[in-house]
Amino acid sequence: MRQTRTVELGTGLFALLGIGALFFLVTQTTGGDDFNASEVYEVEARFQNVGSLKARAPVAMAGVTIGRVTNIEFDPIMLDAVVTMVIDEAYDQIPEDSDASILTAGLLGSQYIGLQAGGSDIYLEEGSEILFTQSAIVLENLIGKFLVNAGGSDSED
Repeated sequence: MRQTRTVELGTGLFALLGIGALFFLVTQTTGGDDFNASEVYEVEARFQNVGSLKARAPVAMAGVTIGRVTNIEFDPIMLDAVVTMVIDEAYDQIPEDSDASILTAGLLGSQYIGLQAGGSDIYLEEGSEILFTQSAIVLENLIGKFLVNAGGSDSED
């Protein structure tokens, strides 16, 4: 009887420690808000497919977070997604012909917007629209295309 109670206490303590460790990991890996600018300007970009991009996703340039996605809406007239983002006012010399791509952090990570600088002397400002965009790469579509191509490459003799 005494050994059963010890096993039950050990199991309960192990489960409690596991839940505590899980809680710690969740609080340390989510909600990492490393963007907090007092002055921002808002820009838009249109994408054919936003994949799993979410509001509050980072906007990065050269690997540095310079903004956040604030809103994602569907345009029923143009039939594409309109992504609204805010960029820190400190980065006010981003050329207007820059391009925006939806990228994935790591192999299975969350998606974010990556900006690639253009060469224009005119810069993005409040209300600008980024015209050059590259939509999210949907893994299922790539796998489907690969399987179709692999299946069609068999030659008959």
